[in-house]
Amino acid sequence: MLHVPADAPVSAGRPTPVTSRPGGPSSMSHATAHPRAPRGVVPVLAFAGIVVAVMQTLLVPVIKDLPALLRTTPSNATWVMTSTLLAGAVATPIMGRLGDLYGKRRMLLTSLAVMVVGSLVCALTDDLVVMIAGRALQGFAMGAIPLGIGLMRDELPRERLGSAMALMSSSIGVGGGLAMPAAALVAQHADWHALFLGSAGLGVLAMLLIVLTVPESPLRARGTFDVLGALGLSAGLVLFLLPITKGSDWGWGSGLTLGLFAASAVVFALWGAYELRVAAPLVDLRTTARREVLLTNLASIMVGVAFYAISLVLPQLLQLPAATGYGLGQSMVVAGLCVAPLGLTMMVTAPLYARLSAAYGPKVTLILGLLVIAVGYGAGIGLMSAAWQTVVISVVVGAGIGLAYSSLPALIVGAVDPSETGAANGLNTLMRSIGTSVSSAVIGMVLANTADHVGGVDVPTMEGFRASFLIATGAVAIGLVLALFLPGAKRAAAGQHTQLRASSEEDAALTRATEALTGGFRGRVLSAAGEPVARARVTLIDPHGRRAGAALTDAEGRYALAAPADGAYVLAATAAGHAPGAASATHRGGDRPVEVDLALSGESEILA
Repeated sequence: MLHVPADAPVSAGRPTPVTSRPGGPSSMSHATAHPRAPRGVVPVLAFAGIVVAVMQTLLVPVIKDLPALLRTTPSNATWVMTSTLLAGAVATPIMGRLGDLYGKRRMLLTSLAVMVVGSLVCALTDDLVVMIAGRALQGFAMGAIPLGIGLMRDELPRERLGSAMALMSSSIGVGGGLAMPAAALVAQHADWHALFLGSAGLGVLAMLLIVLTVPESPLRARGTFDVLGALGLSAGLVLFLLPITKGSDWGWGSGLTLGLFAASAVVFALWGAYELRVAAPLVDLRTTARREVLLTNLASIMVGVAFYAISLVLPQLLQLPAATGYGLGQSMVVAGLCVAPLGLTMMVTAPLYARLSAAYGPKVTLILGLLVIAVGYGAGIGLMSAAWQTVVISVVVGAGIGLAYSSLPALIVGAVDPSETGAANGLNTLMRSIGTSVSSAVIGMVLANTADHVGGVDVPTMEGFRASFLIATGAVAIGLVLALFLPGAKRAAAGQHTQLRASSEEDAALTRATEALTGGFRGRVLSAAGEPVARARVTLIDPHGRRAGAALTDAEGRYALAAPADGAYVLAATAAGHAPGAASATHRGGDRPVEVDLALSGESEILA
C-alpha cells in the first residue's frame, strides 16, 4: 500500500516522467473502439452462429441411412461426422488466434468461405473419401462462434455486450434446434444432397451480411502466429479425439485406442512445455491456468456433455416403433419438431440471462442454468412415455443450457485481456466440443451395450436411454461443483478493475454514466526501457490523501480510472520487479479523460 501526503506535490520529473494531455487518443478503452456500432452487428453475427449450428446438425436426420447412401459400412460412415468434429476442434483455437492477430472479421469470413467450399464439395459427390474431405472443410466454420464473440466485445458498448454474447453463444443451440426438423423435411421429400446446397447458400448469405454490416475490429494482439504451437495442438487434439469418437468401434481396451490416448498425453506435454517458453504462444497457458479461466473451461466440458446427450436420446426414442413397448412411433419430421424447442428455448433465455447476470453475475447464472438442466434430465428419466413429454424435457433442458452457455463467454471475457478474446473464447468453444465428443462416445457406447438385437438390427432400450440421462445428470453435477469454486463477481472485480464487467450490464451502464459526468484518468504504465508493464497496480489518491480508486493494467500496460470529482490527484503505480512510480495530475471537468502515462524507473521517493 502506498501512502502519499495530500500536500506533497509529485512532479513528473522526480519519481517518473509523465505525459498529461486531456482527451488524448487512446486505444485502451473497449467502449471507445466503436462507440456507435451498427445496429445490425448483433443479429448478423448471431445468424452466422446459427449457420454454423445448421452445418453441424445437417446430417443428424439421415445419419442412420449414411452407410446405404455412401455404399459403405456403418463404421466407415461415421467418419463423415467424425471428420467435421476433428476439423472444428483443430480450427477453433487457431482461427481465434489468427483473428486476434490479423482481424476477427477477416478470419470470420475466411471460416465461412471454407465452409461454403466444403458444402459444395459434399453436394456434388457420393464418394466416401471426398465426402469426408468436404465435411472436414465444413468443420472450419466452428471458429465463427469465438470470432463473433470477440467482434462483439470490440465493437459494442458495454451495456449491450452481455445480452449480445448470450445470443451468440446460444445460437449454436438455436441453429441445431431449427436445423433438425428442416433437414428432416428436406431429407424426406428431396435428394439428400440438397442439404449441403442449403448449407452453402446460408453461408454465402452470412458472408454477404457480414461484409455489409460488421466493421473490422481495430484491436490487434502483438506477436506472430505460432506455427509449431498450432501443429502441436492439432496433433494432440486429433490423437485425443480420435479414440474418443472411434473407441466404441475399436474397443476401449484395444491397443490402438490406448496407444492413441498415450500418444496424445505425450504430445500435449511437449506442446505445453513449448508454449510456456515461446514469446508469442498460440495459447497463453498462464492465462488459461487462472482459476476463473480454468474452472470455466472445465465446466464448459460438462455443459457440452449435457447439451449433446438429449440430442442423441430423444430423436431415437421418438422414432422407435411403438411395437417395442416404449418407442413413440413418430416420423422423422415430428421427431425433429419435438426436439426443436431445445434450441428455441435457448434463444428465448438469452435476454433473461442478461437481466439475471446484471443482478447477480455470470457465476450465479451458470449455477442456475446447471440446476435447471439437472431438473430437466431428472424429470426426463420418468417422462418418456409420450411425445408431449419429450417437448417438456426439451424446453426445460434448453432453458438451462441457454443460461449456462450464455454465462461461459461472459466469464471468459471478464478474465482475459481484450487482445486475447478470440483465442480465449476459441479455447472455450473447443472445451464445449470436447464435451460433445465425450458425450457422443460414452452415450453411444452405453446405448450399444444395452441394445436388443431384433431382426438383425440393434435397437436401443429404455434402460440405455435412462442410463444416458443419468450420465448427463452426473456431468451436470460435476459442472455445478466446478462453478461453485469460481470467484464471485465482487471478488473478481476487485482484482481486475479495468477488465470488462460483462457480468453486470447495470454496473457497466452506471460506470459509463459516471465517466461521462466526471471523466477520469487513463494511460499506460511503462518500464525504464519503454516497454508496457502488465498487471501493474495503479492507485488514485485524492487531495485528502485517501484512495479514490485502483486498477490493474492489461497486457499492453493500459489502465483506466474514474475521478470522483474535479481536482488534483496523485497516481501511484507499483509492479513486481520495478521501483514504484507516481505522478500528479489535475482533472478539470469535461467528459474526456486525462491521459497520464507512468514510468517505473529510478528510485521512488514514495514510501511503501
